[in-house]
This record gives sequence, structure tokens and C-alpha cells, in this order.
Amino acid sequence: MSTQSAEWIKTARVLRRSGFGARGSEIDSALNFGDTPSYVSKLLGADFPNDPGVVATPMPDLDVPDRPEGSDPSGRRRYARKVSELKSDLTHWWIRRMVAAENPANEKLTFLWHNHFATSMKKVGTAKSMANQNQKLRKLCLGDFRDLAYAMLTDAAMIKWLDGQQNKAGSPNENLSREFLELFALGHGNGYSEKDVREGARVLTGWTIRKGVEAVLVKKRHDDSTKTILGTTGKIGLEEFCDIVVSEQKSATFVAGRLWQQIASDAPPPAAALQRLVRAYGPDRDLRRLTTAILTDPDFLQDSATVVTNPVDWLIGVLRAVQAPMDDAGKIAAIMRTLESLGQLPFYPPDVGGWPRGQAWLSSSAVNIRSRAANEIVTDGDVSLVAEAAISDRLDAAGYLIGVGAWSERSAKALKPLRKNPTALVASAVITPEYLTA
Repeated sequence: MSTQSAEWIKTARVLRRSGFGARGSEIDSALNFGDTPSYVSKLLGADFPNDPGVVATPMPDLDVPDRPEGSDPSGRRRYARKVSELKSDLTHWWIRRMVAAENPANEKLTFLWHNHFATSMKKVGTAKSMANQNQKLRKLCLGDFRDLAYAMLTDAAMIKWLDGQQNKAGSPNENLSREFLELFALGHGNGYSEKDVREGARVLTGWTIRKGVEAVLVKKRHDDSTKTILGTTGKIGLEEFCDIVVSEQKSATFVAGRLWQQIASDAPPPAAALQRLVRAYGPDRDLRRLTTAILTDPDFLQDSATVVTNPVDWLIGVLRAVQAPMDDAGKIAAIMRTLESLGQLPFYPPDVGGWPRGQAWLSSSAVNIRSRAANEIVTDGDVSLVAEAAISDRLDAAGYLIGVGAWSERSAKALKPLRKNPTALVASAVITPEYLTA
């Protein structure tokens, strides 16, 4: 049961995968701008720091008071409460910013790279350190992958997360080296050996973390002897290590494939598509060109419903669609609890591999959580576009509101009895298969 053109539906998919949901008015604007490459270029070339929604949601002050000295129990409790409050403040802020951004592409890419370089507040423990990493991801997610990879190798939150501060000359800790090769830059078993892991760990010796937020390389803890990494031998420092790894051809195919699975499909890219992506990525490892290539690739544009919508995409998309108010701390806390219940709370990935994808998000336990959250959000939001439509047109209007251009017969049959109640109709529409996949 198609209510929109094939071009409208394709555009909706591009906007959903490059942002969080897509309102009908946003899809219309993209169509009016031009062809797919034109509006993708506009999306990714925007002045993100000056986006009105971004400007209106500045990052909170995350400075922690000095840890109390001595044995004052009340002082320690106040300090612990403040640390906990700042963690919540940071998560609340990012949720509000995702909703508020008029062009959410930068926030979406920041979230995708947060999942790639997965780091959890649970172990890092310091909100400001996680915020610093978040800002690096945001700034570098459309630049040279080498710059992004190097920023993560030297990032205090990442070093703490992977025990880099325990890595010193004569007693190397291999965690950061192993995960950099296996999960961040090359891929499991993709041309590196255990010796490369050990040698990489020696390169990464010497880091300490000051006040939980500043990564400092201490020379006397660093192993500066000759090393061999992926066939290159010499006085290899951190920058050289990063350069050697990301310059590998297998790194290009790994990064391109990983980003494809974050944006385009739960399945790996077809061989021809992967070749096109690697060419776009090029020798200068251009993430803007790679992201553009994914969003404009014929295999992406011709397919449909190849990604199961993860909880963050789903919930932020619903909030944006009905323009739910985000100025109530209690409601934002409830949103945070919902994401936690669904298993995807920003800043808290389950492990260094990031969150799962695909069918994992369609568990039976998630049905009731989504349904309850949808009812609460839609009740607070604006469904006037649906309410003001004739009853016979409300199913189409609900689809337009949330960016769904075609309903299956099964979904249409389930939704039609709700047309007299616009709130119930929209709340049910956002838990249909059409909205839960893209």
C-alpha cells in the first residue's frame, strides 16, 4: 500500500540512515533540493557547529571538584554524588542535542563512530573525559581516518577503557594494541600477527592519565627501542605506528565495510559496492567521500529495509517526528531509562566491540518497552498534522509525519481501526515493521 512515490521513499531512507528518523517535510525539502548526490552533499557539508539546534544545546560544565582529602565520609559522598550527576548530565545533553539538531547528520555520525571506537563511561568513570572523546569524534568523523584513529589512540578515555595507563616498558599491556588492530583499524585476523600486537603494545607504552581527563606520555615508562610492525622495522613511535596500520590496503576495506554496516545494511557490502567505497575512501582515507559514497551507492539506494533500527535511532526519531518537548529533566531521565532498558544507552556500550545490530534489536522483551515509550512520547508531542486530516486520510498522514511512504497490508489493517484516535495511531505506527526497519 504505497502512499508516496518511489523517489520519496528512497529519499526517506537516505535521511533516516544519515540522521534520526525523517519527517515528511524534511523529505520534501530534500527532494526539492535536487538529486540524491546534491542533497547528500548539502547534508554532509553543513555548518554543523552553527546549527541552531546545536547552538541551543551547549555542553554542560563537567568540571569535577577536587577529590576530598582525608577521611571525611560526608565529603567523599558529596564527591561521589557530583561525579554521578555529571555522568547523567552528559548523557542527557547528548540525547537533547540529537533531538535538537536541525541537521542531525553530524550527531548521527558521531554516534556511529562512538560505536566503532566503543568506550564506556562505566569504566572510564569521568564525564569530562568521555565528553572530550565525543567532541573529537564529532570534529573528525568527516576527515582523514588517520587523524581520527590517532586521536583515539591518544585519547584519555580510550586509554583508560583499554588499560593503556598500565602499559609500561618492561611490562606491556596488549589491550589497546590488540583492539586497535582487531576492531578499530584492520579487522580480526586481517593480516596482522600476535607479534604485531606485542610490538604495537611496546609502541603504546608510557601513557598516564592525570585527573581522569588528560593523557600524558611519560618518557621513562615508554619503550623507545627498535620495533617491527607489519613488516616495517625501526624506531617506531606512536604516529608511525598509526600511519603503518591505516596505510594497509586491508585497513581501507575494513573501514569501508564497517561504515557500510553502520549506515547501509546489517549485511556486509557486495563485492562491487565495496570496491566503489574503497575507491572513494582513497589513499587519503577521506571519510566524507566514503560516507557520501555509501549514501549514494546504487546497492544502498535500490535495496529497502536492510537495517533493523537500533534503539537510539528509533527513540530519537520518534522524539523528532512529534517534536516532543525536551525541557523537562524528569522526562529526559525517563528517555534515558528507556534506552538503558532497550540496551543502547549512549556512552555505555556493552564492550569494546560496541552494540549488536540486526535482529538483536527485535527481541520480544523490547516490544512492551517500545510500546510504552511510544505512547508517552506521542502523548506529549504534536500530532496535529494527523488530527487535522480527514479520518480517511489519517493513515497516510501518520506515514508522512514519521517518514513512512508505504504500508504493508498487515500494518494497514492493524492501524486503520485507530484512525479516530490520532495519538494512538501514531504511537502504533512507530512500532510497525515499516518504522523499525530502514
